[in-house]
Amino acid sequence: MRSIRRCVVAMLSIACLPGCAAPQARPEPTPQAAMSTPPPASATASASASATPAAPGQVLLQPWTGPYGGVPPFGRFTLADFKPALEAGIAENLAEVERIAADPSPPTFDNTIVALERAGMGLKRANAVYDIYTGAMSDDAMQALEREMAPKLAALSDAIVQNTRLFKRIAAVYDARAQLKLTPEQQRLLWLDYTGFVRSGAKLDDASKKKLSELNQRLAELYTKFGQNVLAEEGSQMVLLESEADLAGLPPSLREAAAAAAANRGKSGRWVIANTRSSVDPFLTYSTRRDLREKVWRMFKSRGDNRDAHDNNETIAEILKLRAQRATLLGYKTHAHWQIEQSMAKTPERAMELMEAVWKPAVARVKQEVADMQAIAGKERPAVRIAAWDYLHYAEKVRKAKYDLDQNEVKPYLQLEKLREGMFWVAGELFGFQFKQITDGSVAVYHPDVRVWQVTDAQNKHIGLWFFDPYARKGKRSGAWMNEYRPQSRVDGDVPVIVSNNANFVKGKPNEPILISWDDARTLFHEFGHALHGLNSNVTYPTLAGTSVARDYVEFPSQLLEHWVSTREVLDKYALHATTGQPMPAELVAKIKKAATFNQGYSTVEALSAALIDMKLHLAGDKPIDPRAFEKDTLAALGMPAELVMRHRTPHFNHVFSGDGYSAGYYSYLWSDTISADAWEAFVEAGGPYDKAVARKLHDNVFAVGNTIDPADGYRLFRGRDAGIDALLRKRGFPLPRAAAPKRK
Repeated sequence: MRSIRRCVVAMLSIACLPGCAAPQARPEPTPQAAMSTPPPASATASASASATPAAPGQVLLQPWTGPYGGVPPFGRFTLADFKPALEAGIAENLAEVERIAADPSPPTFDNTIVALERAGMGLKRANAVYDIYTGAMSDDAMQALEREMAPKLAALSDAIVQNTRLFKRIAAVYDARAQLKLTPEQQRLLWLDYTGFVRSGAKLDDASKKKLSELNQRLAELYTKFGQNVLAEEGSQMVLLESEADLAGLPPSLREAAAAAAANRGKSGRWVIANTRSSVDPFLTYSTRRDLREKVWRMFKSRGDNRDAHDNNETIAEILKLRAQRATLLGYKTHAHWQIEQSMAKTPERAMELMEAVWKPAVARVKQEVADMQAIAGKERPAVRIAAWDYLHYAEKVRKAKYDLDQNEVKPYLQLEKLREGMFWVAGELFGFQFKQITDGSVAVYHPDVRVWQVTDAQNKHIGLWFFDPYARKGKRSGAWMNEYRPQSRVDGDVPVIVSNNANFVKGKPNEPILISWDDARTLFHEFGHALHGLNSNVTYPTLAGTSVARDYVEFPSQLLEHWVSTREVLDKYALHATTGQPMPAELVAKIKKAATFNQGYSTVEALSAALIDMKLHLAGDKPIDPRAFEKDTLAALGMPAELVMRHRTPHFNHVFSGDGYSAGYYSYLWSDTISADAWEAFVEAGGPYDKAVARKLHDNVFAVGNTIDPADGYRLFRGRDAGIDALLRKRGFPLPRAAAPKRK
């Protein structure tokens, strides 16, 4: 999942949206940013110590100091600094924008478009750190501040977009673009700025602008409320296991993780299944206690839907109503049409066409999977009919029966830290990157669990920093995501990128390896793919850097990187047994490859059903929505198999309702995987996964270009053609569509 919960920029046109990898704030131009060897930490410390004490919040607004082109000021501020920093940053940003708008000089690309790239740096720095804390270090005080600041930050974006004099300058530059001799990157930036302002209401009359701002501020409040409700239930709800009998079927690693989770919650001597996917899914897979599986499943799937203070259904209904009003105000048929206009799909109809093409074969595969599971369940317990809380459990039994593959046999080879090393190795093979952990204290972190690596290229030039925050804790939202603290740019000297990967693995005993599932391993590589997208960025303007691409393209690099976890090179070098240190045996690797398309019906339908609900909710226009009834009725009309549910039910669908990000855009994962499946076949058709020529084309046309070119053009430059659906169907083991029979003459 890509994530940036809020991204205050100098204009609303950028793809600053919630989800699993996203651009953060525009970077601080600094002449020291390109250094390959950082100065001693002591020099930074002494300079900081002699500085005049700053006003409240100023440390969050000031240019980042220290090595590696400057680093976030963790440890140098208190939570009380956030509010004055954000408020001062908002005022400063507005003043900078007003200076651009009031410039008496004729508008040019430099004094208008580039000036906007440089505006609001203080706020972007403060917001980058604020975003980290609201996502990974939230508490009651942070949540109260988030509720207060969300509408103010939304109002800032509206104030910039609705600045009439500013837009006139942008429009003047845009109208003169043919005579300006701009580079292709400059042309792209100008087009994105102009169309972004127009799409965000710059051409509306004053009354409509006022109404739009009111809608955006209220939506910001509702997004915050939605996300905090989900976080509250994830943090407070759990299933407490009281006895050995409650642990029936659980392997030792899961028992130990549940015991550690209990101890962390002050319940030593018992076991806790936390309300997060990384805790719930393994329990549903291995527990032989069907009653407890149902209890755990209901806890997880009912987040935000418990008819209590954290129930999200009324919030969803209001969000949908306000989004529909906003779309109408902006001149669009529905929110979906507004949201998708600048994506690769361009229209909701094209997105629906892809989803419907995959839906039928996926549902057919689910029926086969259920039949296989029911055959086993019938022998064990004749009265059992597969329910949603049984699916993962009996799927594992089918895996053993059909493929002789036991996930408990695989898991001892999947050590979190060894796989992290494997990711680094892959990044070196594909892009020439080297990773060196920073342990000298020169880079501060926001929590003791967080570690930092310096990233250099094949010439030992400093590229950026990679932060790793792998463990679950109270106040950290669930799931896995990538953040970009500072995007790459060179508008005012080379500015190196700072990215992070975040996960929610259960922290085990000290000095013992953390074992993860095969699905978790793929997720680890997925999120690292987003990080590599940021680290490879090679653009001039920060607005266009790294992951600042179309929503249905941004998941392509990350989904593509998932393929490398199963390559023999990674498995031989890094899938080492936690006890013996031996590599994964060839016969076990063969079983994994043979079972590669196993359970694809389940994984496709659970995600695709969520994408279809998302799209249909936003195609409903101004029709009043009862979220519970809509979800139930729409799934029934789609023919949703009764044995599973959406991956993200509507009441906790953070992708869609904690921000605009993936709203009417959850289809993006399927769209991007269509591209990634085709791109992987480019490697297969050439010299294999580590083919240098294909990797170079991937770097030059996908990973390095950011949003400097249309993504469809970038993909054609890489592949030589557009991607079709056949590679996706092959990847998931679905039958290819039959070619139409030739007509008789």
